Amino acid sequence: MTDEQPAGTGPQAAPRDPHSATAQEPGGPMVVRAFRRDRRHKKLGGVCAGLGQHCDMDPVIFRIGLALLSVTSGLGLVFYGFAWLFVPFDDEEENEARRLLSGRVDGQALTAVLFALVGCGVFLSLLNNGGALTFAAVLALLLAGAGYWSQQRGTTDPDPVAAQAVADAPPEAKAPPVAGAPSWWRDPIVKDGTHDGISGYFWGPEGVAVEYQPDPPHGRPRPRAPEAAPRPKPQGPRWIGGSVFLGALLAGTLGIVLTWEEQSLGTSLQTGLALALGVFGIGIALSAFLGRTGVGSIVFAVITAALLAGAAALPKDISTTWSETQWKPAAAEQVQPRYEMGTGVGTLDLTRADPGKGQTLGTGAEVGAGQLKVIVPEESTVKLHIEVGVGDIQLPDDHKGDVDIAPGKEKSVTLDPVAGSKDGGTLELHVEVGIGQVEVARATS
Repeated sequence: MTDEQPAGTGPQAAPRDPHSATAQEPGGPMVVRAFRRDRRHKKLGGVCAGLGQHCDMDPVIFRIGLALLSVTSGLGLVFYGFAWLFVPFDDEEENEARRLLSGRVDGQALTAVLFALVGCGVFLSLLNNGGALTFAAVLALLLAGAGYWSQQRGTTDPDPVAAQAVADAPPEAKAPPVAGAPSWWRDPIVKDGTHDGISGYFWGPEGVAVEYQPDPPHGRPRPRAPEAAPRPKPQGPRWIGGSVFLGALLAGTLGIVLTWEEQSLGTSLQTGLALALGVFGIGIALSAFLGRTGVGSIVFAVITAALLAGAAALPKDISTTWSETQWKPAAAEQVQPRYEMGTGVGTLDLTRADPGKGQTLGTGAEVGAGQLKVIVPEESTVKLHIEVGVGDIQLPDDHKGDVDIAPGKEKSVTLDPVAGSKDGGTLELHVEVGIGQVEVARATS
């Protein structure tokens, strides 16, 4: 007898994990398996864990990359949501979309749909932001390239001679186990057809290694294998989600407070939300090294990004202070070319600004957010062009209770002078309100 190990008992003969991303076939190249979600190492839906296993990379790289894609363009949420819906787990053949269409609605399918819808909304809101979309495209290409390179780095070209030799060779004979050698079978069967229930691989999937035991002498019971001592539960990573949220809240509040007096409302909100979004991004990135933040931080980051997109769409002339302003020129010569205010209630009283017979006078008024009321002379012909971003338009003939709030309202009308009045010339007005109401009324004698 030699000290050589029996065939099939060395580490090289360890069983292959059926869920592994790649497997080396004898005499052949590395076989790349289909992309599946990983149930065993999932944090949320198992998409990033499945990508890491499929590409032979640390799934944390994909988690950070998709988080950045989510907050900058929404594409990370779109990809994660659809992958969650259409890619099954590694131990299943049915995906969440099929369950959803068959009426078996559960929380995972609804969460995946929510991710996809929120991602599409964020993406559509940032279509005009070329910088964010360019960054997202570059990051997506880098992630895809890194995954492809990592997946292909272990592949080798097959040797046709070796492959043919392996195919033609007869099956390798395996020697029976000897006393003291580890068992490589999942469930070794004993004489009476039973097993002890704790058999497993020597390494790899969880289980307890069982050593081969020869049959005991007749009439003596087989000694039981000693039970393995329970392993101490490893301490998980530190939770830093609460600190990240608190830091983002403080940074956002500080940014808004410092710019509230000097900047417009939109600029002030953008400053605070951008700082909060930066804190969320830093926290998610540091979670790969210092602890974990959880899905809540990603959700808050997505909401912050959506609010930032909304703040960027606000008109620049909306101020942070509410005021009441009245413009009342005493004669036509005192009428200014344009009247402006940020936020509040503005009243442009042109009762005494009659242009005169055969004369034309033009002016304009603009309010960022609030109400703009214009009073025109009763003897003048008034040509009005009104634009309201979101709000309502009230003309002299409209009913006071008829309020119709809608986005993108625009109207051009001509108001004739009051019947029986003298010719007071023509008054041309261009009125704009970002968010609020425009009210036009005739002066009373």
